[in-house]
Amino acid sequence: MPQLSLHSPIGDLTVSAEDEHIVALDWGWGRDQEETPVLVRARAQLDDYFDGKLKTFDLPLRPDGSAFHQAVWKIMTEIPYGQVLTYGAISDRLKASARSVGTACGRNPIPVIIPCHRVIGAAGLGGYSGDGGVDTKVVLLRHEGYALDPKLPLFESLERG
Repeated sequence: MPQLSLHSPIGDLTVSAEDEHIVALDWGWGRDQEETPVLVRARAQLDDYFDGKLKTFDLPLRPDGSAFHQAVWKIMTEIPYGQVLTYGAISDRLKASARSVGTACGRNPIPVIIPCHRVIGAAGLGGYSGDGGVDTKVVLLRHEGYALDPKLPLFESLERG
């Protein structure tokens, strides 16, 4: 599977593709590097995103998951840059439990590009399965200009950091 890595403010990232579709984004530097057209595009778009020049990714995605996971991930791609939806709001749309939405968020194989960091809990940030956990979620939300409530318990621990 072709992979291409890049440096980012949230650590080294590696993007993987199959048949010219992005299938994964992982933390760390990939062992084998291959510059396919879609991976070069993905790296350029991620660089532009982190440089504040890109707000919407335009890449062919093919995340592997159940039909329910696919539905959750599709909704996540529709959340505008700098905005959030709650797990509950997504679960209401899909007539499912907020917990199952959280599970789908945690299984997102293409974080950042499929912006699971834009999904928060009704009373707090919720979790984040990428490297750095909630700290990384906060970095991404701040990068997008989302105003975080400093009274949230998960946020306070970051400020003391």
